[in-house]
Amino acid sequence: MTGIDSHLEEARRGLERLDPQRASTAVEDGAVLVDTRPRQRREDEGGIPGALVIERNHLEWRLDPASEGAVPEATDTSTRWIVFCDEGYASSLAAASLRTIGLDRATDLIGGFRAWRSAGLPVFPPTGSNR
Repeated sequence: MTGIDSHLEEARRGLERLDPQRASTAVEDGAVLVDTRPRQRREDEGGIPGALVIERNHLEWRLDPASEGAVPEATDTSTRWIVFCDEGYASSLAAASLRTIGLDRATDLIGGFRAWRSAGLPVFPPTGSNR
């Protein structure tokens, strides 16, 4: 097993990861989807309506309610954040990182944006020039 495989396995050990259907239900119940993909990916592939867009390199600062840079949705540490990336790898590491800063309900979307789209859940179309 590679070092990153081991790290990913450890990160996922503490998460209650959600498949697209369960994530959709969690959003209906008040969870917040967070799209961590780079702008170019969002433009090329589309996105999920209502998802908060925070690229990975800003995530902890924007979701920590005690941070000066916190987004308005980061009202307290009990918010259920569901982060997603393209396929569900980087988002597992991101969710684990959020848990280490006290956001104990953070998790990620199994299979990422691609799984959400494949499940037939709502998406908006690509906006980039490479459509």
